[in-house]
Amino acid sequence: MLLYILGLVAAWFIYRWYKESKRVPNEGDKYVFITGCDSGFGNNLAKHLDKLGFRVIAGCYTEKGEIELKKVSSERLTTIPLDVTKSESIKKATAFIKDLVGEKGLWAVVNNAGVGTPSGPCDWLNVEDYKSMLAVNLNGVIDVTLSVLQLIKKAKGRVVNVASVFGRISPFGGPYCVSKYGVEAFNDSLRLNVAPFGVKVLCIEPGFFKTSMSDTAVLKSNMKKLWDRLPQETKDDYGPAFLDIMLEQMDERSRQFTDGDLMKVVSCMEHAISALHPRYRYSPGWDAKFFWLPLSYMPSCLVDRFFLRYTPHPKVSVL
Repeated sequence: MLLYILGLVAAWFIYRWYKESKRVPNEGDKYVFITGCDSGFGNNLAKHLDKLGFRVIAGCYTEKGEIELKKVSSERLTTIPLDVTKSESIKKATAFIKDLVGEKGLWAVVNNAGVGTPSGPCDWLNVEDYKSMLAVNLNGVIDVTLSVLQLIKKAKGRVVNVASVFGRISPFGGPYCVSKYGVEAFNDSLRLNVAPFGVKVLCIEPGFFKTSMSDTAVLKSNMKKLWDRLPQETKDDYGPAFLDIMLEQMDERSRQFTDGDLMKVVSCMEHAISALHPRYRYSPGWDAKFFWLPLSYMPSCLVDRFFLRYTPHPKVSVL
């Protein structure tokens, strides 16, 4: 019986490998629009797709990002200035893309742009902190997608949304997890809405990877700024040692979980764009697959106990 089950599992994986290995034809005729190409995943994806022959439209937040990307890319790749927090910037980009792609439409949009700060305990933050991150990580995703959706429909193409494994589980406070939960919800509803039009909507849920968003120096500086602006009453609630312990744990967590191989994520993005039969969800990173996702399916009481055991506590007692 066990051998029979193992045989079925092996057959399933072989079938899935064969099915997922098929690629869409005519890459040179397909336009892919990527946001957040100044650095990190977006920058690496733009260069990777360019080498594969796709016609990449790389949205960059800075002029420096555009210049640097053009230096290492072919003439097929086009850069455009893009601030996903500003609808006017998105409209200009969409108008440019519409003229560029013509009747072929846009094969794919990759909503990659994102920020990781401000981040901290919920009561260290104010609503403006939430608004600033949601403007990029969630509202930007929605605005960009809706702006180019008609072009995607024309090509019967793909929408690829970069969420996070922290759109499934929320181990720390602040707006980051809120924004990624929102991306997951938008992704799922959009996938159902546009399926009748032949459009596929895919979600990338990475774990911890070494990018500017996970730079511990930046994250620790952000944490210190949040602490410094707290009213004394809140500082007293947490106690004078809390910040130092939290900063130490950030370094430890970075050593334990952060993966420096960005191609694990880029390969998932590329598969979502180029595979004839892409997956609905991709979870690159060992920590996503074997730690965070399994933890997300456990009862909340057990997950809470785990996090409370291994995260710094305020000086007040925890029952």
